[in-house]
Amino acid sequence: MSALMQTYARLPVTFSHGEGVYLYDTEGRRYLDAIAGIAVNGLGHAHPAVTAAIRQQADKLIHTSNLYRIEAQEQLGEALTRVAGMDNCFFGNSGAEANEAAIKLARLYGHQRKIDKPAIVVLEGAFHGRTLATLSATGNRKIQAGFEPLVTGFIRAPRNDIQALRQIAAHNPGVVAILAEPIQGESGVNPLSAEYLQAVREICDKEEWLLMLDEVQTGNGRTGNYFAYQGMDLIPDVVTTAKGLGNGVPIGACMARGAAARVLGAGQHGSTFGGNPLACATALAVLTTITEDGLGDNATAMGQLITDALWADTAAAANIVEIRGRGLMLGVQLKKDCPDLAQRAFDAGLLINVTAGNTIRLLPPLVINTQEAQALAAGVAQLIREA
Repeated sequence: MSALMQTYARLPVTFSHGEGVYLYDTEGRRYLDAIAGIAVNGLGHAHPAVTAAIRQQADKLIHTSNLYRIEAQEQLGEALTRVAGMDNCFFGNSGAEANEAAIKLARLYGHQRKIDKPAIVVLEGAFHGRTLATLSATGNRKIQAGFEPLVTGFIRAPRNDIQALRQIAAHNPGVVAILAEPIQGESGVNPLSAEYLQAVREICDKEEWLLMLDEVQTGNGRTGNYFAYQGMDLIPDVVTTAKGLGNGVPIGACMARGAAARVLGAGQHGSTFGGNPLACATALAVLTTITEDGLGDNATAMGQLITDALWADTAAAANIVEIRGRGLMLGVQLKKDCPDLAQRAFDAGLLINVTAGNTIRLLPPLVINTQEAQALAAGVAQLIREA
């Protein structure tokens, strides 16, 4: 019997090392990693900038408490808020923690406005994490089941339906914020339209709601821009991110601007490990590499290459309903469910993920090159043909 709680249905493989877009198991077999730790390893595996940052910081200092100033945290905060167009940030250890911080910020914002029971609008199909509050905000009954009573204070709305949101605004005076992913990853890579989010921004301005965007999966160059909203002609009041920020070293961030940036005060939120020197030095190296190496542009180009190649394979395309997403966050929806596809891909040396039953989710490293992207598209096309 394993000493580990059985919270994962793990594939029977252990990876010993990686290089770029490839992982190698303990038997020496190579796999093209098209899931990148679920959008985490944007710089791929064993990237020299990440390795150097970890080594250099570990030689000096790994952790100190947030009771003291942390130079690497201040440097990362300056760089990240500058890229995001935000005023300040809070660092935790994960996307769920970043979203928890955003939820607490919104509630405190409501109480400061004398709203006794502040509510947050969340969307159907959303995924915001597995802590109790973020689980409650998530639009997936399957992962909520058994953990009741859920946290109250969330109002659910259909995605891309601005009229429904206007109705919520008209009948719910206690709403203080909306929390949404620009592209919903877990429910099948479902984008929110730019027009919808721009209209949401207008409602938030009118109603004095906070527009809070969950860019845990879409951020850090994944969709072409550093953050997805930067390609939509709008700016949120709060933005959260994690996953690709640390390239595997745990770190999450909740950023805010304007009135939202002035809500939290000393003692109202915290994290023992959040923003420690090792995590922040690593994340700063990741951010610098993404921006200086133009990896957002590469994500756009390689995502288009993969999409075009799949549509060009007529036998595979006949089984595809649509390909959704932006950059290197792609969802290939098939005409029927494919429960064994991830296993068959694994057997063929290709790591993918299937979500929502019939959607292949592709999240390869941002460093993927043309030859590797072509190999990825060819592998996926063959799997679809065989299915």
